[in-house]
Amino acid sequence: MNKLDSMAVFARVVERGSFSAVAEEMRLSGTMIGLHIKALEEHLGVRLLNRTTRRQSLTDFGHEYYQNCRRILADIEDAESAALTLHQSPRGKLRVACPVSFGAHALSPASSKFLITWPDMKLDLVLSDKAMDMAEEGIDVMIKVGELEHVNSLVARPLAPYRSVICASPAYIKEAGQPVTPDELTHHRCLGFAHPIAGSEWTLQRKGKLIQIPVNIIMSVNSGEALRNAALNGLGIIMQPEILLAEDLRKGKLIPLFSDYPPVAKPVHILTFADRQQLPKIRLYVDFLIQHFKETLCWTSWV
Repeated sequence: MNKLDSMAVFARVVERGSFSAVAEEMRLSGTMIGLHIKALEEHLGVRLLNRTTRRQSLTDFGHEYYQNCRRILADIEDAESAALTLHQSPRGKLRVACPVSFGAHALSPASSKFLITWPDMKLDLVLSDKAMDMAEEGIDVMIKVGELEHVNSLVARPLAPYRSVICASPAYIKEAGQPVTPDELTHHRCLGFAHPIAGSEWTLQRKGKLIQIPVNIIMSVNSGEALRNAALNGLGIIMQPEILLAEDLRKGKLIPLFSDYPPVAKPVHILTFADRQQLPKIRLYVDFLIQHFKETLCWTSWV
């Protein structure tokens, strides 16, 4: 068997977590997928996957070998992509990572428009609110929300700020009354995003100064979409990103509160590897996002 083909099969099995899913994707039989993995293990003399009837997991060596496969396969694809002239249509696959809410409500629709314009391109969107290592996860482009720390060999380019809105449903306001100032939040039902650094205070601004407002969190959830649904059902007040709530705000399903006390906006950057940023497929996608999100991250204006 062709070794590169077997490496590509192995990498996809690790990423998809299923022989059958990869078989359908690559239009191969499940038996052939297994033969590719077996051929690699026999060639290396080391087991790559621990397989049982219910699940499979990487061995320690398998994890290391997967990282090497991702790098080799990416280098091959980059070499082929670099051979295209700037006037040719870019092609190939990009693996793009970003937070869940940003991905679902901003990046996914923007990427759909990109793919319609450039049909030879393919995107693998990875949506996660957990910290990810671009090299380990085989990420080509990452959207980072929040302050940058150690970018090392990465290049960071800014997008529009990531703004949040404090709001509640008309039903909640009718039941509990509309708070006039943030200080009243200690007497209202508030819903918070479950996060290690999140607490019982919300950081707002007043005439350019930061203020910490105590809030009465009655429920916390590690999902912005779940918080949105809870607020729409009248459970309480939320502070969530504009991109998640824009359509509800526009239709009046949620009512914005405290316009004079906006939540602190977070910086947003596109991260790419310095030695790969000029590849046609990466450069084109990054330039598209920068132009698309130059002024706002919201697809639907609610102001």
